[in-house]
Amino acid sequence: MRHLMNPLDFTVEELDKLFRLAQDIEKNPGKYAHACDGRILATCFYEPSTRTRLSFESAMIRLGGKVIGFSDAASSSASKGESVSDTIRVISAYADICAMRHPKEGAPMVAAERSGIPVINAGDGGHYHPTQTLTDLLTIYNLKGKLDGYTIGLCGDLKFGRTVHSLINALVRYPNIRFVFISPEELRVPDYIIEMLKDKNIPYEEVIRLEEVMPQLDLLYMTRVQKERFFNEEDYIRLKDFYILNTSKLEVAKSDMLILHPLPRVNEISVEVDDDPRAVYFKQAQYGVYVRMALILTLLQITV
Repeated sequence: MRHLMNPLDFTVEELDKLFRLAQDIEKNPGKYAHACDGRILATCFYEPSTRTRLSFESAMIRLGGKVIGFSDAASSSASKGESVSDTIRVISAYADICAMRHPKEGAPMVAAERSGIPVINAGDGGHYHPTQTLTDLLTIYNLKGKLDGYTIGLCGDLKFGRTVHSLINALVRYPNIRFVFISPEELRVPDYIIEMLKDKNIPYEEVIRLEEVMPQLDLLYMTRVQKERFFNEEDYIRLKDFYILNTSKLEVAKSDMLILHPLPRVNEISVEVDDDPRAVYFKQAQYGVYVRMALILTLLQITV
């Protein structure tokens, strides 16, 4: 039995196989419509989510399976004090696979250690969000044709953004990758990521202004400033509008640059950008369903 806790749980070769499966699912949905008949996915979400939870549910239903679960801790026995460890042991008797989101880092790992079914980390605090990373990689893979040789700008909340941390850790395994970190001083990438890049001799640059690096970028990954990760509301208010991507800022960008965003968007990307062919964040959300379908099949060891 296998779990997915962070993006590095799959080798580059396994990811390539997963992405080819996702591409086949996109092209031939009918072929997979009954692949999970009789199987049940449990979505155990201890904090709010729209895209991740619903995309998991959509993925399982499109595979012919069923879904059970809860959408916040208040509607689960966690509100009575039940541990994650006990919850997953009970869920293991009800479902065949589990997707878990939790505000505490490492909680899905605790669940995996006690689980009788595969567990997928659907986001744990500011730590990892591996299925978003798989979605990001599939988006690049599908629209660019490869995952190596890019200058990637990551903009916004790089301190608390688990999607950013996961994506960096996944992309460092591909050759000729260069990072540009665009953030205010208070929201810089954590030191442990900088140390990892230095150890691997991967080039990176830290800047404050997006405009000065825009012409270099092959990919721009925008993120929102996350109110729920701040302890001080004054700091959040001061930083939330630090970066707003609009059409004028895109005038100096490459014609084939891709704009990605894990969503939800607040105001960091102006709605006028949505019509730009380089804006692929809604396609990205669709690819999230296909990659989660492929992941469910892979972890349940179902071949079609």
